Amino acid sequence: MAFEPPQRLVRALGETAPAGDDWLARLPGTAERAVARRELTVERVQVPGGRSSLVVLVRRADDSPAVLKLAPPRARPESERAALAHWAGLGAVQLLETDTGDAAEGVLLLERLHPDVSVRSLPEAKALLEAAGTLRRLWVEPPGDHAFETVAERTGRQAEAMRATATAFAEVATLVDAAGGAREELAASAPEHRLLHGTFRQSKVLAGERMPWLAVGPDPVVGECAFDLARLVRDRVEDLIATPSGAATTRRRIKRLAESLDVDLERLRGWTLFRAVESGVRALRVGRPKDAELLLEFAGWL
Repeated sequence: MAFEPPQRLVRALGETAPAGDDWLARLPGTAERAVARRELTVERVQVPGGRSSLVVLVRRADDSPAVLKLAPPRARPESERAALAHWAGLGAVQLLETDTGDAAEGVLLLERLHPDVSVRSLPEAKALLEAAGTLRRLWVEPPGDHAFETVAERTGRQAEAMRATATAFAEVATLVDAAGGAREELAASAPEHRLLHGTFRQSKVLAGERMPWLAVGPDPVVGECAFDLARLVRDRVEDLIATPSGAATTRRRIKRLAESLDVDLERLRGWTLFRAVESGVRALRVGRPKDAELLLEFAGWL
């Protein structure tokens, strides 16, 4: 079978690929070797798929369904492997194997969920409730010998990139300053250090057989829970922007999520501001002006 990467993946990786990176060019061969090593039967490549990995629906030698995931090094697949192993299926998709020799190529074999059914398919209030419940199960103590990046480290890099971009786009300077100030204060006073999903949102929670809803696609990080919850606040941002009550709805959402997950409201608001501005400025930097406009307008409400 030809392992043609979906266009969504090609576009997304094209925005972030370092000079000389040939991971996409090598991907078909990597996928073929991974399938052969595990004696898998390929059903299909998941389309449109994600923005950071190739997802292939497969069957194992015993005919049980599974997912073969292949991600480039910059997506930190080994960090994902370590987090999934630590969660051991509690709230997250189950890792089906330990390192089989091709870990360096970013290969993961995972439990098969229902790839086309996420909590985003539910009505908004129900979706937020189910997503929040899933996220709560992931917030555990990290392994004592962990090598996960911290929230302070990740956001420090992001803040530097934001400031560099702001020099070329003066219109975002005020928001960048506000987001950077919030980040400095929050990073210096984290109330807890938990293993976090890192990129959690409604589309990252899929229907399963073993449990109704399970998280997928973590980019794990260690830090405070408010950081993880902040990305969920802006889910369906295009709908929020399109309604006259979007700002008020956002404030109510922050309050509801903070209360339901016992997270400090102001810390959640601060991390929501930082993450929205960071995403918006990054979209501006890579040439997605419409996405940038939505995210920065949302950030302005905070």
